[in-house]
This record gives sequence, C-alpha cells and structure tokens, in this order.
Amino acid sequence: MTRQHHPPENPWPNLQKFIDSGGQISIGESGPVRCSAVAADEHTMYVALSRRTGESLVDLLHRLDRALDKALSEEVFTDEINS
Repeated sequence: MTRQHHPPENPWPNLQKFIDSGGQISIGESGPVRCSAVAADEHTMYVALSRRTGESLVDLLHRLDRALDKALSEEVFTDEINS
C-alpha cells in the first residue's frame, strides 16, 4: 500500500495572501536586531518584529501572520524594531 502525502493546511494564510498580492516578507538581521521578521510593500512597512529570546522561527512566523492580519484589517501597525 502506498501512502499519499498531503501537504499541511496553510499555517500562515495572511502571509500567503500578502505575498500573493505583491507584498514582501523579510526574515533575518536588521540593523542591531539579530533576527527580525518584516512585512512591507513598496509604500508601507506593516509589521516589524524582533525575535524573542527562545522563540522558534515557527512561533515568530505565527506572530508575524497575526500582526499582519491586524495591520491589514484594523490598520494597527506593529514596530518592535524602530520604537
């Protein structure tokens, strides 16, 4: 019997929608911040998160997805890097 591989459900729907509509996601070093996650387009930075001590990359992406949803639906922008 052969098992079929089914990809998992999209864990980050807001990131997917944002990227599909031309937005950009950056993960990595940003100035003095060793690891950050930023969601922006050519005009606006919607979210800039700093990875917390002990936070996994997956957890950071979940936080980015939630913060991006808040930015796009409620116009509440999160900036942990420049504030």
